Formats: sequence, structure tokens, C-alpha cells
Amino acid sequence: MKILIVPTKEAAIVRAADIVAAEVAAKPDAVLGLATGGTMVPLYEELAQRHRAGNFSMAGVTSFNLDEYVGLAPDHPGSYHHYMAEALFDLTDMRKDHAHLPRGDVADPKAEALAYEARIAKAGGVDLQLLGIGQNGHIGFNEPTSSLGSRTRIKTLTDSTLRANRPYFDSDDAVPKYAITMGIASILEARTCLLLGLGEAKADAAAAMIEGPMSAMCPASALQMHPQTTVILDEAAASKLQLTDYYHHVHPGGQESEYS
Repeated sequence: MKILIVPTKEAAIVRAADIVAAEVAAKPDAVLGLATGGTMVPLYEELAQRHRAGNFSMAGVTSFNLDEYVGLAPDHPGSYHHYMAEALFDLTDMRKDHAHLPRGDVADPKAEALAYEARIAKAGGVDLQLLGIGQNGHIGFNEPTSSLGSRTRIKTLTDSTLRANRPYFDSDDAVPKYAITMGIASILEARTCLLLGLGEAKADAAAAMIEGPMSAMCPASALQMHPQTTVILDEAAASKLQLTDYYHHVHPGGQESEYS
């Protein structure tokens, strides 16, 4: 696990965008695994800005998002289909037929989860998987106690996740209680993973992920077993780490080491 600590949120976003842009430049037909949530909004803004400047293209990219709420149609303003369109797809040259998310409004969500896993495999797997981290250590909607061997499936969302999602819906009752999410084992099959953690609220989860034992209580800790994971943190998100001096020594200023 490569730990890159940078001084500010803005620097972390630029650093993450550099990695995504480099992946697509090296492989224009890359398969990207995309995430949602508040952490990703400024990252997608940065990528859209680079596209407007002529420095980033998604024309050949295929994407698979981590998750979608059960019961929401793609045009629902709280859906992740809608989020991705507003945050990234409509602001770049991403081909809509190459952008994949689970369908939350299908009659059989369990069958959709299995089919989604198959679609990822048919595309050849994910080259670069973007991830955020929840305050409870979740990645995707793999809540604490999720099996580290899990595949794409339906998950019941925790109360803390429901509270975090409440601002995006009209009432408590309108907040979806279930989601289709890529499983932890599915995420770990990506050839590379890039996790972005910002702010003091993510400090405990980041410390558990990086320096704690690998445990289903912190699903993100499964990334310790992934051979090509990069974690980008601002100073606030890194504030609970014990080996900060070492991470700075290996990657000064969040840059690559001589042997990266």
C-alpha cells in the first residue's frame, strides 16, 4: 500500500487527478472503476476542468461505478446515475454507452447484481478503481462486517450511512435503505486501486485501514492485501497515523519514490 500525504485537500485532489489522467493517457481505452460521494465531487471537477482545457479525454474509456441505490430509477435526482451525469459524464466526452452503473429500479435486484459482476468480467476487469472511504471504514457500500470475499450484491445500509445520505433526499423515509454494491473481492480484482481520503473526519478510518489489523470491521483494510493500491490523504486525514514520518520519508510531498 503506497501512502501519499499532501498538505491540503486541494493538493490531494490534484495528485489524484494526475494519477487518473496518467492512466487514461497511457491507455485511452482504460476501464475505470468510479466512486461517488462528497470526496469525489472536487476530483471530478478537476478532471472536467482538464477536459475543457484539452488535457484530458474520456472518449475511449469504459467505466463501472461501485454502486447504486435499490429502488431508484436512473433519472431520480438522488440516484448515482444522476450524480455521475452531473459531476462528470455530461462535463466530458465520456460515451454514455460506455458508462455502466447497476440499475436500482429493476424487478430483480439480486439478478442485476450478478449480471453487473458479469459485465465487469466481460469488459476485461477494471484497470484503475477509484475509492473513497466512509467514516466507518466502508468502501463502496461494503459496511462493517462485510465479507472480505464478497462479490457484487445487495447490502443493507447502516444508520450512519443513512444519516450521511439524508441531505440528498426530501425526508428520512425517502432515503434508500439498500444498495447494489461491488463486493470487496470484486474491488480487489482491479489491477490498481486509488483511494482518496480528505479531512479530519476520515482520520480514524484511514488509520484503521492502513495501520490497523485487516478486519471486516474496517472493510477498507482489505486493501492491505492488494498489490497496487495508492492512498492519497491530506494532512487532516493522515493525522491519526503512527508512521507519518516514514510515509513522508518514502514519498516526500506525496510524490513517487525512486523505485515506484
